[in-house]
Amino acid sequence: MNLDDGLIAVVKRDCPTCLLIEPVLQAIEQSGQPLTVYTQDDPAFPDVRQRRDDRDLECSYRLAIETVPTLIRVVDGAEQARTVGWARDEWASLTGIEDIGVDLPSTRPGCGSKSVEPHIAEQLALRYGDFTVVSRRIEVSALEDDIEYCFDRGWSDGLPVVPPTEARLYRMLQGTQREPGEVLGEVPPNLVALTVEKVALNAVMAGCRPEYLPVVLAAVEAALDPAFCLHGLLATTWFSGPMIVVNGPIREAIGMNWRGNVFGQGNRANATIGRALQLVVRNVGGGRPREADQSTFGHPGKYTFCFAEDEATPWQSLGEERGIAAGKSSVTVFSGDGVQGVVDQQSREPQGLIDSIAGSLRAVNHVQIANAADVVVVIGPEHGRVFDQAGWSKADVTAALHEHTRIPGKDLGMGGDTAQDAAPGPQRVQKFRPGGLQLIRAGGDAGLFSAIIPGWLMKGPLGTDPVTKEIRP
Repeated sequence: MNLDDGLIAVVKRDCPTCLLIEPVLQAIEQSGQPLTVYTQDDPAFPDVRQRRDDRDLECSYRLAIETVPTLIRVVDGAEQARTVGWARDEWASLTGIEDIGVDLPSTRPGCGSKSVEPHIAEQLALRYGDFTVVSRRIEVSALEDDIEYCFDRGWSDGLPVVPPTEARLYRMLQGTQREPGEVLGEVPPNLVALTVEKVALNAVMAGCRPEYLPVVLAAVEAALDPAFCLHGLLATTWFSGPMIVVNGPIREAIGMNWRGNVFGQGNRANATIGRALQLVVRNVGGGRPREADQSTFGHPGKYTFCFAEDEATPWQSLGEERGIAAGKSSVTVFSGDGVQGVVDQQSREPQGLIDSIAGSLRAVNHVQIANAADVVVVIGPEHGRVFDQAGWSKADVTAALHEHTRIPGKDLGMGGDTAQDAAPGPQRVQKFRPGGLQLIRAGGDAGLFSAIIPGWLMKGPLGTDPVTKEIRP
């Protein structure tokens, strides 16, 4: 925007402070100084000669006006100084008029500029800014229902999605400092290049708020890590899908749930972050059910499976355990099946709880199968207090569960298979590989329960490892 030397004021009639300082603007004009006043709502206000109609808010947008009145001094075509609201001393300094507004109160706060009102800022950015969309634009007729259109195009997971308009995309991208064109990797099975912009589009459709976007981006990056083997997870006939666990300060900042009904409905952040990842896999990578996704049964968590960890416990958080510095936020992506409950309302000592949880763990996949999958054990608060009061660390509980889930070699095999060649004699085999049993703290205060979340194949040529990524702004 080309600026003429002199003073620029931006005002609106619907602002008591702007009405208050109308005589001040007239005094500036009478002093002979060049003054241009841009008015946001009433082209007849204020009563000065050099008044410009800014109802389209272009000038306000280009000058980055957030509060009215704003007074700006321009020298050699560039802004030299500005003040917002009414502060006599600051206006005197900018205008050089020592006795300016002596009959007025010394200060008055301004009002919000119309250019920053909800849903206006993104419209102005699209109209006057340098925001460009790389993704293909599709025009939807005014006679068509845009939500039904998304269903018809196959963009939905079976539930309604939020139509991804340019304004919504712009708003979503304000949640990250990363460039829209940054490539995060290739999404299987189609191995399509994934940009920040494409993630943001699917976050819009999932119903995310902009402040969730850094979490979604980190989760996507974790899922695309070769160690996670997303393609294999999609192609398997097993139940599993991606499961996201969030750690660090961002949990509270965006209002995530790690308490009651932690795996259930009702929390926007939990629900939409997990859904955004699934929509990226579907819409960018082509991972659709009965096509690339060959799961025999699936489970409801394949709509969305995301929760935060309770970090108000003596145990080291999952993020810290996996190398993320204290005070930083992170996501960890696991393969996850449905939730298997563990009830023990009797045990008041750690050993009793270990026996209960281990008994349930031995049934994962099959009681006669070992080293087939990893597992996440979510310790509920009441069970957690039993361990805490006895001074048991996360490492203590993990080691005890490994020990109590060992299977006698003679018991390995299913049905009529004795599997004697695999494990003869009295040898006891670990149910889970080292590192394949992960403990997390979460859940509601009421209820002596914990939860088991089995996963897909442990790491191997076709298996998966959990992946942790720090969340970047």
